[in-house]
Amino acid sequence: MNIFIFSTVYNMGNNKISGVIAFEDGTVFRGKGFGAIATSVGECCFNTSLTGYQEIITDPSYFSQIVTMTAVQVGNYGINEADVESDGPKVKGFVVRELSPVVSNWRATTSLETYLADASIPGVEGIDTRAIAKKLRVSGALNACISTEDISDAQAVEMAKNFGGLIGVDFVKEVTAKSEYDWDPEHKESKCFTVTGTDLVMNHLTRDKRFTVAALDFGAKYSIYRKLQRHGFDVRVFPANTSAEAIEEFSPDGVFLSNGPGDPAAVDYAHKTVSTLIEKYPTFGICLGHQIITHALGAETFKLKFGHRGGNQPVKNLETDRVSITSQNHGFASTKEQLENRGAIVTEINLNDETVEGLRLKDRPVFSVQYHPEAAPGPNDADPLFTEFYNLVAENA
Repeated sequence: MNIFIFSTVYNMGNNKISGVIAFEDGTVFRGKGFGAIATSVGECCFNTSLTGYQEIITDPSYFSQIVTMTAVQVGNYGINEADVESDGPKVKGFVVRELSPVVSNWRATTSLETYLADASIPGVEGIDTRAIAKKLRVSGALNACISTEDISDAQAVEMAKNFGGLIGVDFVKEVTAKSEYDWDPEHKESKCFTVTGTDLVMNHLTRDKRFTVAALDFGAKYSIYRKLQRHGFDVRVFPANTSAEAIEEFSPDGVFLSNGPGDPAAVDYAHKTVSTLIEKYPTFGICLGHQIITHALGAETFKLKFGHRGGNQPVKNLETDRVSITSQNHGFASTKEQLENRGAIVTEINLNDETVEGLRLKDRPVFSVQYHPEAAPGPNDADPLFTEFYNLVAENA
């Protein structure tokens, strides 16, 4: 076995433990451990966002993945209870160049290190994270092992090799809602607020009428429900395996399909449900929801070399020539030719690799995007999508 070891010169204090991230191809990076004393395996990916690590860590779309941040320092503003995107951390491990020794934020309730430790998630700092990003861009996504325990490089590499990967595995069942529920029925999450000392009112949006939307939860972020609520929807959340008949019994005005982790081809029960729903309801899908619409139409998805993850992905709308800066987190993409052969119009493409970023159906009020419109890059480039969905539901009510 060929093992290639990269070690960063770093002052490892007596209170720090060794940490390692090892790849299935034999490459090993050694640094300092933080978070939990634990060992995990998963697919390693990188995220190019400069901020938002708390949202990334709690995004269910990262379930089964070890996330490497390319930003130089992470953890400086700590963790607070208001900004989580799910019921807790979902990553398998977290790799950073430098963990900030100071938490400076009046909203913080704990540090990143403590947050990961409480969630039994290992982290490693003192790693050349941009070297990992470059490696994954060249070789493609790799399975990895991250550990803060006393294991050898050879053991870590072997564990990475034994991870089964993402293709063909249904991870949605691990992160979806356990039962249906109404999201924030008292509208506390979407109320307006003012900026002290100014007349600026944030999150202020007036709708003549509110509509009900059935949201199929494939691993949704809380922010998407907040956005839907602010744009005039009352949201009922349903588990991913809910049947079309159960949705029809609820009688919503529209259907929303959320983001989520893993291989969209493996969630065949959702393909069947969505193929029925898009015949009857105005439908909006994002990320995994977009890919499930692809399968519901009979088209296929494929695994990207290293995925799209970060808050700086340029997307061009082919119908308006408008370019938006988007936030993304996905490792699979839809097949353009197959979509066009099955009644879909490809509306948006990624300007980095020209993969499909959006679609709409020619004969039904259905559209979707591959990115995360709730994540506010730009910061408001994607907000018109929610207005578009509202108008589509109003026209078909």
